[in-house]
Amino acid sequence: MLEFYMRGKKKLLSLALAAAMGLPLLSGCSLLDKSPLAEKEVVSEQERLMAYLDQINEENLERSPITSTYRGRKDGYGEWDDASEAAAIEEHKITLKRKAKLAKFDAAQMDTQGQLSLKIAQLYMDRSIAGYEFRHNDYVMQQFSAWHTWIPSLLINIHRVKTEQDLKDYLSRVEKVDDLFEQVIDNMRIQAEKGVYPPRWSYPQMLAASANVIKGAPFQGGKDNTLFADFKKKLDSLNLSEHKSVKYTEQMMKALLTSIKPAYKSLIAELEAQYEVAPEGDGVWRLPNGDDYYRYLLNYYTTTDLTADEVHQLGLENVQRIHNEMREIMKQVGFEGTLQEFFAFMREDKQFYYDNTDEGRAAYLEKSVELIDTVREVLPEYFGIFPKAELEVKRVEAFREASAGKAFYQGPPPDGSRPGIYYVNLYKMEDMPSYQMEALAYHEGIPGHHMQLAITAELEGVPEFQKFVRFTAYTEGWGLYSEYLAKEMGFYEDPYSDFGRLAMELWRACRLVVDTGIHSKKWTREEAIQYLQDNTPNPANDTVKAIERYIVYPGQATSYLIGKIKIVELREAAKKALGDKFDIRGFHDEILKDGPVALSILEDKINAWVEAQR
Repeated sequence: MLEFYMRGKKKLLSLALAAAMGLPLLSGCSLLDKSPLAEKEVVSEQERLMAYLDQINEENLERSPITSTYRGRKDGYGEWDDASEAAAIEEHKITLKRKAKLAKFDAAQMDTQGQLSLKIAQLYMDRSIAGYEFRHNDYVMQQFSAWHTWIPSLLINIHRVKTEQDLKDYLSRVEKVDDLFEQVIDNMRIQAEKGVYPPRWSYPQMLAASANVIKGAPFQGGKDNTLFADFKKKLDSLNLSEHKSVKYTEQMMKALLTSIKPAYKSLIAELEAQYEVAPEGDGVWRLPNGDDYYRYLLNYYTTTDLTADEVHQLGLENVQRIHNEMREIMKQVGFEGTLQEFFAFMREDKQFYYDNTDEGRAAYLEKSVELIDTVREVLPEYFGIFPKAELEVKRVEAFREASAGKAFYQGPPPDGSRPGIYYVNLYKMEDMPSYQMEALAYHEGIPGHHMQLAITAELEGVPEFQKFVRFTAYTEGWGLYSEYLAKEMGFYEDPYSDFGRLAMELWRACRLVVDTGIHSKKWTREEAIQYLQDNTPNPANDTVKAIERYIVYPGQATSYLIGKIKIVELREAAKKALGDKFDIRGFHDEILKDGPVALSILEDKINAWVEAQR
């Protein structure tokens, strides 16, 4: 999966541009028809649109220093975003004005690329406007990924220090965390007044993670605090004079003690106060306009009109299909017993787990790098375009590993100043079975999210705005499709690894069941956990953390399998239509070459590509 910062920002600040398997065909609008126009007319209207989309992009970056930093730029490098309620209201007004202005552009005077960019921009504005009424339902704080872990993660991993000014900007941000957290706490109180609290069980996790950020020197004795150690490392890299190094170190210590510490103490106090009064309950059905909110989220994440009942049934059907495929694996390895007994064997046998030691973690990381290096060798047989950015495999940092997901990807900025990062969570090695290593590496790394998002960041001739709009069914559908594609590329030679691939797909099918179960059918956290434990081979702790994630990110988990099914559906239809003319490289390039799109737009693109190949 992807790092969740962009998704959270979508609601908090609205600034970040964030068949065989039974899925019904999704009808798309025919936006890719090209009118025979004089070149001068096409360029005139299209250039006007592109200039406006560039303007929108620059305005967004100006309003969001955090987004700018993630993009590798240094606009507002020493600042945080305005996280206030007033800023969210102002952003909504801006979006309404933008939508009105976009409506005045004439798509008939544009070529295919212009029409596509206009359609994506209009859809983005529509989704933002539709979500505005539910903005207070999206938890300001939750245990999985929120302000308390975003701040240190950005400073450590994203805020690069190459110059003395970069270091000053780092210090400036540390000094302003207390002001930012005042806004965060205000937003928490606004939600509480409306009866919106994150699930009660999530508070101890948020409190523990927040406390971790202010451990160590200079807050207390012992090893340097995580942020302090990171600052010293970046300071040392500049080779400044001893006088300056001492000055900046003292400034950092002061900022930690007078900004970070009181900010986190205030946040912890508010979390403790809310914990005392937070009601029980897990699904968003319990929130104001909860059913409408969930309907909006399903549409937002899947880019379809599938209802909760339809998504639930699709999940049940695919769980049964994958169970049957797993029984074939059982025959291959000669296992005698039930599927559930095979799950227990895969869950408990030590041959499938690295040691829960530093040596075991290092071996896991080394093997992950080896898997990615191996798949690179056959990429030219399946792709015509490739990313320039490097891919780094990295362990999730200690301060957030207890509550973070098992694996995720952080994309590179357009300028290539930072590599793409495939994070693996090695907090508990019993949660990271070796038979899932291949599927995880292909999903998060190559040919998955790194191919997809690094290529998108490097696209030329595509508006920056378009590159960073998020369509989760497209993005995560591609990740899951990449797991499936790797089978066709000749990997998963070990049947246990192929079982791991099926286990990962089964996980995504079960998500359709439990996500709709929790948020539409009023399942409890415990009922959803039990469903995963009964129907998947994943370790018990894995199932608990997964359900806790789905509870605080309603709807998001449904996008993976729905997106993958659509991509496979489109590929098989293209094969049937083109016969010997079908080129898998051309198909994949068509999916990736314009950046993220809604599934209906993806269908239009592939249909147009098929006609062009004919």
